[in-house]
Formats: sequence, structure tokens, C-alpha cells
Amino acid sequence: MSITGLEQQQLSHDVPSQGGLFLSFLRLGATAFGGPAMIAYIRRMVVEQKKWMDDASFRDGVAFCQMVPGATAMQSSAYVGLRVRGVSGAAVSFIGFGLPAFLIMTLLSAFYMQARNLPLIISAFSGLQAIIVSIVAYAAISFGKTSIKNWRAVVIAIAAGILFGLGLNPFLVVLLAAIAGVVLYIKQPSPVILPSPKRIATKRPVLIIIAGAILGFAILFFTDRGLFDLAALMFRVDLFAFGGGFASVPLMFNEVVNVNAWMDGPTFLNGIALGQITPGPIVITATFVGYLLYGLLGATIATFAIFLPSFLIVVGIGPYFDKLNASPYFGKAVSGILSSFVGLLLAVTVLFALKVHWSLFHAFIAVAALVALLLKVEVYWVVLAGVALSIFFL
Repeated sequence: MSITGLEQQQLSHDVPSQGGLFLSFLRLGATAFGGPAMIAYIRRMVVEQKKWMDDASFRDGVAFCQMVPGATAMQSSAYVGLRVRGVSGAAVSFIGFGLPAFLIMTLLSAFYMQARNLPLIISAFSGLQAIIVSIVAYAAISFGKTSIKNWRAVVIAIAAGILFGLGLNPFLVVLLAAIAGVVLYIKQPSPVILPSPKRIATKRPVLIIIAGAILGFAILFFTDRGLFDLAALMFRVDLFAFGGGFASVPLMFNEVVNVNAWMDGPTFLNGIALGQITPGPIVITATFVGYLLYGLLGATIATFAIFLPSFLIVVGIGPYFDKLNASPYFGKAVSGILSSFVGLLLAVTVLFALKVHWSLFHAFIAVAALVALLLKVEVYWVVLAGVALSIFFL
């Protein structure tokens, strides 16, 4: 669905085609290591390089995506597509960004059963884990530069990072950050809100998608209860995954391992490890679970189900975000939420760092990767060089 003329005037004169959106996010998704770290790279492409959105609109979109369940980077890609080309744009951006992760995780899941103990694979994954730490750290630095402007933002970011690190419910952390933003910024003047662009019509497309999903679930229910249970489980996990993949993976672990006993704990943890070294959100672990249970069909259904709720929320509620943004209190809450996102990136950096078996080489490659990223070297070159060095030296 096309955007309105007024919206086109507010964007770049070179509004991308559906194919252009898909290819742009496909290329970005192929190097989307670090989960929420990719927000910084999405911003650079959308705001600085392509100029499809202004920085304020993108930042508001990130805040919106942070408030709702699901993987924030995936949702941000859908939000950009929604603002640029409507619901169809949201769909192609969302699919393009997530497709590389799905394909790579499917291949890795198949390979996992055959060659999990190959020395070269172990070495490559070991070095890549250290590089991922640097990628997330760089995202925290980059996003922090645009979001942390005063002592209030610093306080909220640090507090949120501590709470995320302690495992507090992510939705509660975001809510507390929003409240803190309103309280701490209460004496700050509210920005002048320009008239919102004409609202993008999403009701009919969203209802069509929901109807199609209901039909799909009904077919699975009557033809294969195992696949239906898998899809329903992943749907529920994403629906309550406030805080992104780092909230959904523990929920998924409990349901898959403890409640349904579909696989043992160590096997699931191997899937999490693959999710951390696969481009895209860590919630792509759902693909691993689906593949091990039901092969390619299971991987496809699990992936579709784990991303569907958050996509529907973005395209269903996103068009109303401008109306919310007109509230003077909402802008202050958004400031708090954006600061909490920096805290999340800091917490994820520490979390990933604790999972790495550090050696002198790992420290060297992590520092070298961070320096390269700060010098604006493209992330895919950093990843490829790191994997090559790891295979050679580890």
C-alpha cells in the first residue's frame, strides 16, 4: 500500500520501490549480528545514507518498537517500511531483514546434527563470539551519542542497564524508564509538535493477515497437532516477549525444555549459541527448535509464528503513534525509553562478554573489531576478517 503524498514530501524525494526496500534490508540483515545492536546500522542506512526518514522520526519509531513485544531490530525494520511504503513496505522490509537469519540458521541446524564437533567450526564460532561483544558495544556507543544528552538520560540508562542485567521483567524496566522520563523531565519545555501526516490505512491489511493466520492455525490443528502446538507456543512466546529476544529465549527455554520436554537443556543451549552467531535477533533460536523437531517445515512454521505477533502490533498500532506523540508527557516518556535502550545494549554487552571464553587472542580480536567499527569499517568486513583469523589462529 502506498503512502500519501504528504508523507512523500516529508521523506526523501527518492522514495524506494518495494524491491528496493527488500534488497536494502536483505543486505543489512545478512550482517545483522548482535541483535539490538543493529538498530545503529538501520539508523545509519535509513537516516544518513538513504534519507528515507529524519532522525527524530526514527528515534520515535525505536521507542515505539521498544515498548511492544518482539525483537526490536526486526520491528524497527518493519516500522521503517511502514512509514515509507505502508503495510506492504513493512512486510518486505521485515521479511528482507529476517530472511538471511532464517536461511543461515536452517543451514546451521542441519549442519549441527552432522558436524557439531568439527575443530574449524568450533574455532570460527569462538572468535565470532568475541566480535559480537564488540559489535554490541559499538552500538551502545553509537546509539548513546544520539540519545544520552544530559545527566537524566545517564541515570535512566545506568539504572535500566542494571535492572536488565538483574533479569527484571523487561516490560517493567521499560515502564519504569518511561515514568522516570516523565518525572525527571517534568520541568523541561515540551517540543512543538508539527501536524501529523495523514494516517496510513492499515486496518484492512491487518485484518486480512489475521484472517490468514487464523486459517493457517486451523489447518495445522486439524492436520498435524504437533506442528500446531509448535506454532502456538512460538506465537505465545513472542506475544509476551517484552524486551526482545533476551526476554523471549528464557520463555522459550521453559516451554520447550521444562513444560513440553521436546529437547534437553544442553541441546537448547546449543541453539541459543547458534542464535548468537547468526545474523538477526537471538529469537531466531525458534528456527533451530522447529528444525530439530520437524525439519524444514517445522523451522518455517516456528519462524513465522515467533515473528507474527510483533509484526501485527507494529503495523496495527504504528500509524497511531503520531497521535500519541502529540502528548507533552509522551515525549518525556519516550526520552526515558530511549535511554533505557542504551541501558539494554550495555547489559547485552556484559551478558555476551560473560559467555566468551576469553584468551589473549579473543581480547585482541575484540579490541581490533571495536576499533575497526569506530573507524566506520563495514560490519560484514569485520565479521569475515574475524572468522578467518579465528580459523587460522584458534
